[in-house]
Amino acid sequence: MISIDFEERPWGRFFVLHDEPTYKLKRIEVDPGGRLSYQYHHKRSEAWTIVEGIGVITLDGQDKVYNKGQTILIPQGVKHRIENKGSEKVVFIEVQTGTYFGEDDIVRIEDDYNRV
Repeated sequence: MISIDFEERPWGRFFVLHDEPTYKLKRIEVDPGGRLSYQYHHKRSEAWTIVEGIGVITLDGQDKVYNKGQTILIPQGVKHRIENKGSEKVVFIEVQTGTYFGEDDIVRIEDDYNRV
């Protein structure tokens, strides 16, 4: 099923491009100075491919800079976040695989916007 759902977040926005029984595909935009929650998931893994900008991705406490064209694999249960320290938005494509893709499978450890 093709759907283009859109949601604003304090750090930017995301668009759900495909929501299938076996995967979900999103376009995620992180505004300058924004960062997602430090989080993990019980029921899904993710692959992020940067398509615009430069993001600092934290994976289990280790920070690494990712540029346009680079991909990171995030296994189920691994803590992760992305931060935009630049002046232009960071855009990445997220492919979720697993058994459940609802937003309520986000376990927030740290959050700049008091959503823990």
